[in-house]
Amino acid sequence: MKALLVEDKAYIRKALRNLLQLIETDIEVIGECESVKEAVVVANACKPSLIFLDINLTDGTGFDFLEQTENLCFKVIFITAYEEYALQALKIGAVDYLLKPVDIEELQIAIQKVTSLPVAIQKQQIKTVKDVWNNEDSKLVLSLHDSFQVIDLNELLYCESDKGYTTFYCNNGKKHVVSKTLKEFEERLSKVSFTRPHQSFMVNLQFIDKYDKSGVIHLKNGKKIPVSSRKKDNFLNTFLDWNNK
Repeated sequence: MKALLVEDKAYIRKALRNLLQLIETDIEVIGECESVKEAVVVANACKPSLIFLDINLTDGTGFDFLEQTENLCFKVIFITAYEEYALQALKIGAVDYLLKPVDIEELQIAIQKVTSLPVAIQKQQIKTVKDVWNNEDSKLVLSLHDSFQVIDLNELLYCESDKGYTTFYCNNGKKHVVSKTLKEFEERLSKVSFTRPHQSFMVNLQFIDKYDKSGVIHLKNGKKIPVSSRKKDNFLNTFLDWNNK
């Protein structure tokens, strides 16, 4: 495989090149670039089959580079200094990334994964990553049994957890089930318009029609959500603050 290193820090490129020499692969590094502009020129000229792509470059992002080279056929392994949400959400799927400084075992795993993946499938997954990246606060990526589902949090009514599974109920009537507990989504959802009135539920404050003082939330679609006695005070404070904005 002919590989291109697109990274704005020279010492990272050098370290990555050295690691590639240490592991037994058929990867040949054919060039190094530090900017979107330079990488576009080199990629078009050299037609690499694999690109190690930094997210944040001197004159733009890795996604800017991908937009300008969408006619080319290559696979991508992202390089980043941070565990950005969009990438972390899809690491178990077709898109992989390496955290700086690059670990040799992580590098080997990423290469094994990307070499067995059709380019067309990875391009579709990268498009999903980009969509989430550009709307990070309002999107959530769910890993389903056979696909990745992007959910607009502004259209998510509530989540319900049961025996290690969480079901996401959307305003369009669709529902999606994932094999993760609600706890694993709580921090992410709490940053936007969601509250947890009960151990088994998280509710979008935007869709609450009223709160019955007997301890029941009425959603705008007619669904009733219980409020536990232990979480009642916290829910009421959140609910009243939201509606008094």
